[in-house]
This record gives sequence, C-alpha cells and structure tokens, in this order.
Amino acid sequence: MIHQSLTSVLKELRLPTVMASYEELAAEATRDTLSYEQYLLSLMEREHEVRRENRIARFLRTSHLPVEKTLASFDRDRLPKKVNHLLSTLLDGGFMDRCENVLAFGNPGSGKTHLLCAIGQEMIQQHGKRILFTPCNLMVQNLLIAKRDLKLSRALKSLSRYDAIIIDDIGYVQQSREEMEVLFTLLADRYERTSIMITSNLPFSKWEQIFKDPMTTAAAIDRLVHHSVILELNLPSYRLEKSKETKAK
Repeated sequence: MIHQSLTSVLKELRLPTVMASYEELAAEATRDTLSYEQYLLSLMEREHEVRRENRIARFLRTSHLPVEKTLASFDRDRLPKKVNHLLSTLLDGGFMDRCENVLAFGNPGSGKTHLLCAIGQEMIQQHGKRILFTPCNLMVQNLLIAKRDLKLSRALKSLSRYDAIIIDDIGYVQQSREEMEVLFTLLADRYERTSIMITSNLPFSKWEQIFKDPMTTAAAIDRLVHHSVILELNLPSYRLEKSKETKAK
C-alpha cells in the first residue's frame, strides 16, 4: 500500500529517478546506518545528476553541433600562443555571462569551425549552456521565410532562448541585400543580450561585400566587436596537411 501510494506521488511530482532508486538506496541506508537526512540527500543527488545528464544530452541534440568536432579531437598545438591562451580563458564560460561575442577569422581549413564547435560543446557539457550551431546561409534562409510569413519577431524570440548562436561561414557565399538585412536584424536583436559566435574567411575590411553598404557594414561590425574576443587563425589548411600526410604514407 505504501509502495503504491509513494509511486503515485512520485509520478505526480515527476521524480522518475527517485521512484526508480528509493528502495535500493533505502536498503543501502539501512545497511550503512545512515540518518534520514543522509538518505534523503543521496536520493536527491541521484535525481539531480540524472536530470543534469538528460539536460546535457538534450542540449547537445538540439544544438545541431557536429558531434565529432570536440575539444578532445582538436589539435591545440597548431594554435598560435595567443589564441591558445584566449581559448583557455573562453573555456571558463564567463564570456557568455558577459554576453561577449567570439569571432574567428582565418583561411579555409584553418580550424575555425572545429574550434568554435568545440567551445560550444564544452559550454553545454561543463556549464549547462544552450547553444545553436547553424551555417550562415541556412540561418538567413530560415529568417527570410519567417519574414515572408510575418513571423520574424517570433523567430527571433525563439532564438533568444539560446545562450549563444554559432553562425558558421559568414560571407562565404555572397548574399542578396534582403538576405543580409535579416542577418543584420538578428545581430542587432542579440546585441548585449546573448553571445554570437562567428566564423569567417573575410576580414572586417571586406565585410562590405556581405552587408552591401558602408553604413550597415559599420553598424554590424560595431555590434559584434563592442564586446568580443577575436581569434585569428592564420594557419595552413588542416585538411590539406592531413591529405599530404596520408599520401606520403
């Protein structure tokens, strides 16, 4: 009777781990002569840990981050000393609390995308942050569709639930003025509210190619740079190096 009542209450309270574990931990508490408080603590700690693991798994799934682009698989030895130091600082997660942006520039294949994805995965797993990874062209197309359907405000509100958005390869594909207007709208909406993380092959001096006119370009750069960490990866192509090593074997 007590078991049924307790199961019913735990279901209603949505405590599945407590429901699955309380008998096992009660037996352990009896065996180890734990106090009621110690038993309750061990039970709540297990519920908390399982919820944390489930939350991390959900955040990783909804982030759309490439699963293989982790910090463990990133070759930090290739990074310039300054960038490596900045990376260590970024990994403490404080930049997100300060709503700072991270801007990674470099040649194709230099590891920009892998580096920001690795930071994103660490933010989820170590700090419980919500991250969204998206290629720039896909983000722009989704915002254009929302604008066409008169749902742009709703789309921006949906994006605001993320602590950081990683926009990959901005400027890699030339966009129309209308496409760049919705991208600018996103950057302006996120300014000083959450973090934006961007990879680009183009230095700021060429961003007029992206935003089409000097005023919009200056405004976009100003919003991104005002609170930002800039990572310059002036490195040879990692993919090309690996290809040469493979052929040499």
